[in-house]
Amino acid sequence: MASYKSANAFEDTLPRNATAMFTNSGATPGGDAPETSTFNSFFGSPSFPHPYSPSHALSTSVREQSLALGNLELAQSFGSNPVSPAPLSQAHDNTISSTSTAVPSSGRIDDQLQSPSKIKKNSGHRNGGDRSPPSGLSLLLKPNQKGFNGKSGSGSNHDPLPSAGPGSSKWDNKRNHNYSTMLPVEGHRQQKPLRDDDDHTKWTSRLTWQNCIATPLSFLPAVVLGLLLNLLDAVSYGMITFPLNMAPFQALGPDGISMFFLSCVVSQLVYSLGGSAFKGGNGSMMIEVVPFLHIMAETVVNRVGAEKREAVLATTILAYALSTIMTGVVFLALGYFQLGALVAFFPRHILVGCIGGVGWFLIVTAISVSSRMTTELTYTLETFKFLFLDIHVFCLWFSSLSLALILRLLQHNFRHPFIVPGFYILVPVAIYVFIAVAGFDWETLRVNGWVFPMPEGDVPGWRFYTYFNLELTDWGAILDTVPAMLALTFFGILHVPINVPALAFSTKREDIDTNRELVAHGWSNLLSGGVGSVQNYLAYTNSLLFINSGGDSRVAGMMLAMATLGVFFIGPWIVGYIPVMVVGSLIFHLGLDLIKEALWDTWGRVQHFEYATIALIVVFMAGLGFVQGIILGLLLACVIFVLINSRREGVRYSITGKSARSTVRRIYRQQKFLRKIGQQIQIFKLQGDMFFGTINKVEKEIRNVLSPQRWENHRIRYLVLDFSLVRYVDFSAAEVFRRIREALDAKEVHLVLCGLDEEGEVAKALRMVGVWGAETTVDKDHEHTAGEDPFDTPSFSGLSEALEYCENGLLKAIYLITEPSNETNCSRVVATTAIQDDNVVLSPDLESTQFFAENLQNSPRKKQIFDAANDTLHVLLLHPSPPSWSSYDGFLSSVYKRPRAFPMNLKEPMSTLMAAFHDTSENAPDFILRLRLYLEQRTVPTGTVLWKQGDAPTDGIFLVEEGMLRSTQEFHDADNPSEINDTCVIRCSTEAILPGTLSGEIGLFTGSARISTVVAETNSILWCLNQERFQQMIKENPALAVEFMRLSMSFSAERLNTMTAYAFNLS
Repeated sequence: MASYKSANAFEDTLPRNATAMFTNSGATPGGDAPETSTFNSFFGSPSFPHPYSPSHALSTSVREQSLALGNLELAQSFGSNPVSPAPLSQAHDNTISSTSTAVPSSGRIDDQLQSPSKIKKNSGHRNGGDRSPPSGLSLLLKPNQKGFNGKSGSGSNHDPLPSAGPGSSKWDNKRNHNYSTMLPVEGHRQQKPLRDDDDHTKWTSRLTWQNCIATPLSFLPAVVLGLLLNLLDAVSYGMITFPLNMAPFQALGPDGISMFFLSCVVSQLVYSLGGSAFKGGNGSMMIEVVPFLHIMAETVVNRVGAEKREAVLATTILAYALSTIMTGVVFLALGYFQLGALVAFFPRHILVGCIGGVGWFLIVTAISVSSRMTTELTYTLETFKFLFLDIHVFCLWFSSLSLALILRLLQHNFRHPFIVPGFYILVPVAIYVFIAVAGFDWETLRVNGWVFPMPEGDVPGWRFYTYFNLELTDWGAILDTVPAMLALTFFGILHVPINVPALAFSTKREDIDTNRELVAHGWSNLLSGGVGSVQNYLAYTNSLLFINSGGDSRVAGMMLAMATLGVFFIGPWIVGYIPVMVVGSLIFHLGLDLIKEALWDTWGRVQHFEYATIALIVVFMAGLGFVQGIILGLLLACVIFVLINSRREGVRYSITGKSARSTVRRIYRQQKFLRKIGQQIQIFKLQGDMFFGTINKVEKEIRNVLSPQRWENHRIRYLVLDFSLVRYVDFSAAEVFRRIREALDAKEVHLVLCGLDEEGEVAKALRMVGVWGAETTVDKDHEHTAGEDPFDTPSFSGLSEALEYCENGLLKAIYLITEPSNETNCSRVVATTAIQDDNVVLSPDLESTQFFAENLQNSPRKKQIFDAANDTLHVLLLHPSPPSWSSYDGFLSSVYKRPRAFPMNLKEPMSTLMAAFHDTSENAPDFILRLRLYLEQRTVPTGTVLWKQGDAPTDGIFLVEEGMLRSTQEFHDADNPSEINDTCVIRCSTEAILPGTLSGEIGLFTGSARISTVVAETNSILWCLNQERFQQMIKENPALAVEFMRLSMSFSAERLNTMTAYAFNLS
């Protein structure tokens, strides 16, 4: 960013009548052109106040420059004599900013019009008074500063709208974190008073019956269903909590069931006592954690040794409990710090791949449990022979698989939530009937593997507590299980942000806060780990069935907890009567369901590389292990992120200044000039994240503009980089931007930045590598700043300000080489121009002038500027080597003796009308003389509101002679105009209206309401054509009225094209 020494609009050599405009503002007109470089002398360095940010102050200086350039064209063209503005320090207190709600002159113009003499007396308007632009202008086409939620500033009477999403602070304040509220909800059972209306100390028999007997009895169907689901899960999840195929754990199936029941009881109590917003939520063990529990058990066995059974059990059971506590701590932290949404950012396809890996694990476990294997299942020839060539073993596991396939077929034909519970109620009954009819002995069935063995002796449900023994615990083995604990925790926390919103949607609950549910999960897992049990979570399927069965009550949840606790105390002896094929088929069913979700349901619904990632994760989990599979998934997620983003375009579009223009309403000739020369401004709209994967494409497109082939036909002077859509720039990308700037410096191209938040990460990254915001450097002789570098990078908050800066630079180049003499009526050229390698000072001297005429063609960019200026602006420029100039005398004649259509120093409003209409009307002199009769002069002070958006067009049309106006158009999202307020403003666009331009013509001609609010940005002199005078013109001189309307609407069409192009280029 440039560091500037003063607030002057110019610091280069300017025409005398231009530098006179700044004599009262403390500006020091330059004498001879600086000799640092030919480029500097001709195009000038962007010397505006810009100490590290002040893109706001820089925008103000640029706006001052726009106003000065407009006045300069009026002065050179038609003898206008603009008065020099006051210093910014004097103008600050009297100007109006874009965000002000109170202005020095807050009334309408109709109430504030004063005579010119009074204005002169009060403000010194004609004596170098306050004529400067304000200290700050609103950003062009920027969102309203109140934001999209209409949040008012301090002191406002309007409260911000409450957040619509659950978990917001407004919602939290309304419910005061009262998690155990019993407020009635529409469509749900309401709590009725339990006391007599007459005597509040006595219970009536009716109320006692209704609330203590009838209501709990109504919950029995749901409680029975919930208990049945817990039993089914226990014989599938709980039974395989420990790896039963390993010698130390072969008899721990009943203990796994007891731990499962205890985890269910703890989680159910936490949720039903108010921890969860779901009154009927069911807690259950997470089936997805079973593979990680097995990894921990296997790690302990490998470290301690299978022969040390007591030490293995003590270490394993403690590792299980610690992993549960770790999971609870992470859940609590996520909920306490409101990070529930953060977990949802994890790539879904990676999670689906992990779920598929769990499904494969369950299928392998089902085969192992059903076939009664005593060793770990491996993918070897011996295992294949054991499973398929042994008929008895094959019948054991294939019968379980057959039941699972039958269930899948039933689910395919009958889509009802009670299919699975009903199936696993009927199948055991059918098996028991078959055993009774056939007369099979239960002990024989247990020996042959069709029924699970009976636990040794009268085993209580709390037997697993006897395994805890700190003296026998191997703490080294505990440390070895930490990676599996971390993987278990990481995988477990991913389900809550998925299950909770899904259950809220299914139960039509809109008041669910994910962070609150995370806290509930944290407490349930902390307590479960504290009592030595395993992880748990809010089970989606069980909860939905329980709620739909009439259990949407905290009383029903407590009843389910008590029933499950009763089963826990009964003991695991029931395991000895459970058919193996029932448990095996249930595990098969769960594994097939997860495999289907991962590999079948995603086919054709995700992109090809995402599906390949899912399949690879399943394969790696099956072949290498679960921890390795998760690590692979994370690595693939990173690689895919880079690949996806590298395929995205970092450049949203690239256009020239001919397509995109600033929203400054300039004099017609300057607009025409900028249309011709706008191709010297190149704009790149950047987007997304700029990092090593995307920056190469960006660099290639920018360097393509500087390539020899393109440079030969399309040379640019300014390169604008718009960062408004860029979220991040890493070090690699920042280095590329530094290289781009160096390449631009070599081509003498100005780099201009916009859309940067000066305190944001993008700006900091660019500043660190020196692209923007260079520090002051000191040499041994004197101190100098980066602002002395003509190629130092200015930065603006919006694209329009950046374009205005570039346009001013192109206009400034023309006016710097022309200086009207006060001694004669003809112009003499005194300029310093840049020609590739030599400095050539142009003067009336014959030799140097001829040299300039012959060699100007060596600078194509400047030649293009001169050609455009000769065609448009009212300045006398040298034209390089025209074919019609047969001699030097003819050359001088074409330069110095061009006739003017009007004499200099015309009285107002003639010069202003000439500036506005001379180049657009075929018979300009006659048209202007007749139009002048209908205009009246008005002088308005800074801050005067000419009209407001939506007002009736009673004020007519205004032609600006001196000063500057600001037009602001707000866009609302309210359908009814009466509903429009500050909270409805979604965007606003702003135009600066300079001398020699019109404002208000659409309202005058169509009678429609004003489409914008117009305020005097500085003390201004205006010429007004009101409705009465316009109607008079129509009656007296209809031809004049038609011509005036035609010309005025052509200006409106021009501005509409500019605003439309700018608006579309923002997207």
